[in-house]
Amino acid sequence: MSYDFMSGRLWTSAPFKKNRNGKFPSQIHPDRGFTEMHCMTGHQNFVSCVCIIAPSDTYPRGLIATGGNDHNICVFTLDQPQPLFTLKGHKNTVCTLSSGKFGTLLSGSWDTTAKVWLNEKCMMTLQGHTAAVWAVVILPEQGLMLSGSADKTIKLWKAGHCEKTFTGHEDCVRGLAVVSDLEFFSCSNDTSIRRWLVTGECVQVYYSHTNYIYSLAVFPNGQDFVSTGEDRTLRIWKQGECQQTIRLPAQSVWCCCILPNGDIAVGASDGLIRVFTEVEDRMASPQDLQAFEDELSKTTIDPKTGDLGDIKMEDLPGRDHLDEPGNREGQTRLIKEGQKVEAYQWSVADSRWMKIGDVVGGSNQQTSKKVNYEGKEYDFVFTIDINEGGPSMKLPYNVTDDPWLTAHNFLQKNELSPMFLDQVANFIIENTKGHTLGAAPPSAADPFTGSGRYIPVAADNRAGFGADPFTGTGRYIPGSGTPTGAPVGAADPFTGGGAYSSAASRQTSTNIYFPKTDGVTFEQANATQIMAKLRELNGGAPGEYRLSEEVLGSLEKLLVSVCDPCASEQPTTEQISLLWKTSHWPEDIVFPVLDILRLAVRHPQVNESLCGGDADDGVALCNHLLSLMKPQARPANQMLALRTLCNCFSGWRGRALLLAQREAVLSHAADLCSVCNKNIHIALATLVLNYAGSLHGQPDLEAKAQCLSVASAALESVQDKEAVFRLLVALGTTVASDQTAQDLAKSLGVTSQIAKYTSVTDPAKVGECCQLVLKELQ
Repeated sequence: MSYDFMSGRLWTSAPFKKNRNGKFPSQIHPDRGFTEMHCMTGHQNFVSCVCIIAPSDTYPRGLIATGGNDHNICVFTLDQPQPLFTLKGHKNTVCTLSSGKFGTLLSGSWDTTAKVWLNEKCMMTLQGHTAAVWAVVILPEQGLMLSGSADKTIKLWKAGHCEKTFTGHEDCVRGLAVVSDLEFFSCSNDTSIRRWLVTGECVQVYYSHTNYIYSLAVFPNGQDFVSTGEDRTLRIWKQGECQQTIRLPAQSVWCCCILPNGDIAVGASDGLIRVFTEVEDRMASPQDLQAFEDELSKTTIDPKTGDLGDIKMEDLPGRDHLDEPGNREGQTRLIKEGQKVEAYQWSVADSRWMKIGDVVGGSNQQTSKKVNYEGKEYDFVFTIDINEGGPSMKLPYNVTDDPWLTAHNFLQKNELSPMFLDQVANFIIENTKGHTLGAAPPSAADPFTGSGRYIPVAADNRAGFGADPFTGTGRYIPGSGTPTGAPVGAADPFTGGGAYSSAASRQTSTNIYFPKTDGVTFEQANATQIMAKLRELNGGAPGEYRLSEEVLGSLEKLLVSVCDPCASEQPTTEQISLLWKTSHWPEDIVFPVLDILRLAVRHPQVNESLCGGDADDGVALCNHLLSLMKPQARPANQMLALRTLCNCFSGWRGRALLLAQREAVLSHAADLCSVCNKNIHIALATLVLNYAGSLHGQPDLEAKAQCLSVASAALESVQDKEAVFRLLVALGTTVASDQTAQDLAKSLGVTSQIAKYTSVTDPAKVGECCQLVLKELQ
């Protein structure tokens, strides 16, 4: 497939003539080998990437997705030239796309993020890279995704969370290709290709390219592959070795793919797609092959790209050197022909040397040969990179040109800010001093960074309980006992204490587990012990935090009033203010105050006052609790902060606050998945469940996606069966009666992840609920 500036053209193939060998020498020119069947338009700027979304019941012919420099993704059918819909959300160029099962689409952007899309909605944003995301791919195992970045790393994502970071490349990661469920390839600007296990090990490194490597594609056997790059080549790798090198008459070979019939298609910077085959019936005509070879022989090669090494013209042999056969496919020889240096490449298939171009501007010679660019000759053609190794821009220049006018034209042509005019002009002046002919010096400094990289958008403004802290027998220990939810009858699976009868539930086909839309809260309280601990810690508190007896009395009255539904006295504004102030005690002594806060937010008056009487008050409460949930914080505070958030759902003010702050709250909560503490895990699971219940029946797919993501991530580490049960109920509530949420859950691998719980019988509710969730996902 071919995509032009702001439009896409779809080509279909036709039969060709014969070949005689097992190599890939046969170029199939698009004008002869393919027929344009569809042209699509919709982007406002360059089209950067394209991928196919597999056929579905809704779209039996599949869809075509394209990403552009206009920051958008356009999705097309084959029935109309305009987009079926446009996905907006990225803040910079969308440069890579990958599609998965159930219509899932993964995108990567220069804005340093990847996004997961489903049914015209962004389900989640993958954040963690510190530079442009140049490559993304969805692995065959559901729920696993990979992203490669200009920050030199590759990240493995599961359910929206980074599971692993792969390091080893020494420059921008440009391409990824799947080998199997367990392996993948990556390529980089560091000229290497690496083979990785998803467990993190790099099992092999391949070297052959001499410049940036842009693209990879794997043959169906999962072992052999092809690669393309800035060294003008397509390279074919078999059994771990580069078996064939095909040079093209274009500087940059941007992309490659392997067609279903085994042919190789490549797109290059000269605007052409070339298809190579090893099948005789599809070989191009002798005239086309000769035209390709003639075009290749007329190209010019700048040795300063590193392709050919240092050249000393006086040491080069003459044409008779080509009488000796080469010893490997793609071997390069340079010969002196008069005052020129010519480059030849050995073709094993044809048993001959094939000219691949004239060498100009050798490192130890001056030549009158100019550099050809876009059909014109120039004294200099500088290669400028943008945006962390982004697509190379060419800056042609003749010594007779005005450097300021050249700089102006360069910026205008490439839609760059005019603020860089001085820098570009000075770069030209600095790097052409004393020169009259020849290419740019190899050590030419980048005009913006001082090194080899030009980044005009660089100024973009995106820019445990191991030792119990409550020691002493009979003392107050928050979290002791079984955390329970509000009683809803004998069959409520959250009440514990034998209240739930699995035998009774099996007598009916009714799903008693989900959707669960009423909030689950933490009700347990022992006011006497809480106040005893508060007074004890107050005695040793720093002077500025020590409470008077009067303040302690006010807090005790507040605690009694919120714990006793029949209390005659209601919480006062003063009491609520004192509670809020005291909740900012030092972290090592604040836990009894947090326990009072946890109980107090269930009361309608406290809930309204702290969660939304003033919008700023609600956000302040939320931020304070999140600060207590940091991974390095005290486990007691983490647990009580989570429980307080859960109890906020008991009032409409609290529910509205937490829905508004959902992204931050669930992100902080997810960070506690790896903490080895069952009480924290139960509180975390309850928080996810309460969010799922609040979102049930709502069209907020992004919020549901985050619930699914956090629940899935938690199930990776949670062991406690009560926490597992609540996470299963959260999953069931999220996907119940919502086909899009079900598709997303399946694409995240939830089905295979929870299948192991179907056989759990102690408690029976875990296995029963799991079976019901799996039935919902069928």
